[in-house]
Amino acid sequence: MRKTLFCLALLALQQSAFAEAPKIVDGRFVSADGMTLYTFDKDTTPGVSACTGGCMNYWPAATASASDKPSGDWTVITGADGKPQWAYKGHPLYRYAADKQAGDMKGEGFKDMWHTAKP
Repeated sequence: MRKTLFCLALLALQQSAFAEAPKIVDGRFVSADGMTLYTFDKDTTPGVSACTGGCMNYWPAATASASDKPSGDWTVITGADGKPQWAYKGHPLYRYAADKQAGDMKGEGFKDMWHTAKP
């Protein structure tokens, strides 16, 4: 049992230690696994997410790991769910639940409030 717990703890540590900041692909920000990231027009206070409650089911935060560090225009904020969330120039970043594979951009222009995040 101890060996199993140790292995699980080691695996969790390794996964968090290798987390990556979002990157640019085809002129837009994507997560480490290639999923498109979005901004929300209602996020008007820098570093504060306005996507709360049921919104988070459709627009989960682009989460950062505990080991991720701010750099340049990239910051790590506390998301509405209390977890670390990536932000770019103060704008919280999100994924869209309907995007199922890398490269999907189904959230672009959703209700004229959600936009593909770009540099």
